[in-house]
Amino acid sequence: MEAEKSLEIYEFGPCEDSYQMGFSIGNHFSNLIRSRLSTDSIFNHQLLPFSQTPQAQSLLHSLSHNNSTKFPDYWNEMRGIANGSGVPFLHIMILNFRKEILPFIPKSEKIEVEETIDDCSDILVVSDTMAVAAHNEDANVALVGHTYLIKATLSNGLSYTAYTYAGELPSCAFGFNNHGLAFTLNSVPPTDSEIVAGGIGRNFISRDLLEATSIDDAISRIRSSQVSIGHSYNLLDVNLRKILNVETASSQRISVHEIGSTPFFHANMYLHLQVNQVIKSILSICKVRPFTPYVRL
Repeated sequence: MEAEKSLEIYEFGPCEDSYQMGFSIGNHFSNLIRSRLSTDSIFNHQLLPFSQTPQAQSLLHSLSHNNSTKFPDYWNEMRGIANGSGVPFLHIMILNFRKEILPFIPKSEKIEVEETIDDCSDILVVSDTMAVAAHNEDANVALVGHTYLIKATLSNGLSYTAYTYAGELPSCAFGFNNHGLAFTLNSVPPTDSEIVAGGIGRNFISRDLLEATSIDDAISRIRSSQVSIGHSYNLLDVNLRKILNVETASSQRISVHEIGSTPFFHANMYLHLQVNQVIKSILSICKVRPFTPYVRL
């Protein structure tokens, strides 16, 4: 039986600039990034064909303009990932805007069976005797064997560790930094009417969270972004022994719920922000699987 591959940790930095940071990641994981793109059916059968159509150009232009304007450093980091890995920039860009593009692909072009309805989930609790966040990392099958850990040090002394999907900005999964701030993420399913074309991408917001200096700073970074599609953020402050669940939607809608002694379970549905959402099956909402990683504050 073939031995299971271990998860690689790539430690580096500080780099000269954001582009060099991305280039270093892209160059180091070039084979893994190329492998993911060659086997990702949603990328090959939906994202890439749609990106080459006339109707996609306005959306791609808006995504490019708005995200590069708000987050120029992370945009350059994404450019570095593309050039370092030898992959066309368009491919890396649409991979990072996967969730912001898929809702706008004409229904006749979608291959529904290939889209997962089950993404990550968390159990959170903060009591007098324990503070725990247990996260289940669950995603599309194309990511199996196509993830890695980035441990980066920036020129300002900040360092972070982020579980990263090959070809994407760190991290659309979970991460933590040396300020004692950590986060995990859960996708949520707003209806098409709740999604704004060309807004800020979720990958850019979570990349920004890696540089947050406190839980209040993290909320401010989330709140300031004009997102295209909503998301759920579980924010952990080790220093304050505090956990918040933050749900967001377009038009800068946000709801913050502080975790207490009653265990809080969040999967892939809005729980406290009032948003029109796609109702999923009870099996999707109530799935029971092993939870990793385990974080105790």
